[in-house]
This record gives sequence, C-alpha cells and structure tokens, in this order.
Amino acid sequence: MTKSEREAFLADVHIGVLSIADGDSGPLSAPIWYLYEAGGDVQVSYGRGGQKARLIADGTRVSLVAQTETSPYKYVSIEGIATVGPMPPDFTLRLATRYLGEEQGREYASGGNTDSIVATIRIERWMTIDYSKR
Repeated sequence: MTKSEREAFLADVHIGVLSIADGDSGPLSAPIWYLYEAGGDVQVSYGRGGQKARLIADGTRVSLVAQTETSPYKYVSIEGIATVGPMPPDFTLRLATRYLGEEQGREYASGGNTDSIVATIRIERWMTIDYSKR
C-alpha cells in the first residue's frame, strides 16, 4: 500500500488487535476499538484494572493490526511506543459513535466510562498488504 492508502485504511472502521509483550509469556493480544486520523497517532482506551493496564506504561512498545475479513484481503499493522494518559472528556463518545453509529454511540457513551485510560501510540513502523494489487 502507498502511504495514503495505508493511512486511509487504518482510519477506516476496523476492529484492531492490540499486542503487548507479557514477560516470559506470549504477548497479550486483544481485540480493541481505536481512533486514528491520517498523519496522527493511534489512540486506544482500556480499563484501569485490566491486563492491558498492567502491561502498558509510558514507553511500552505495542503493535496493532487491522484487517479486512473478506477477499481480497488487506491489512495494516503498526508498531510504536505508547504514552499513557487520562481519558479526554469526549473520547468515549468519539470512539463509540465511530463503531456503533450516532444513536447507539451516544447511548453507550452516556454510561459514564470513568474507569478508563488512553494510550496514544506514536507509529514508528508500518507493515501492509493489499492482495487486490497482486
């Protein structure tokens, strides 16, 4: 994929799979909603008490992959360094409406997701494939 193609693909709505090293075990890989705008960083949120929170700290290297599930297959995988911070006030609403649509997203966001934090991933490496080009 070209730079603009990979950025457009990642900015489109896909369930991402976030992977984080977990000591001597295999990496933690989990499906996750994410936010991304072309040229920017990837943002993900997760609960403070979960396994992702235990593994992600400032400076943690993580990977995220997004893919199509129908042929011709495409995927974008990114690798980068995470920075952890508090959840911005509108983050849950933006994330929920991206994945659920306006009405259901507002309903989901009104649930008061106050126990979450956000990791911002500065992209350092891209890996992509678009089998429609082969």
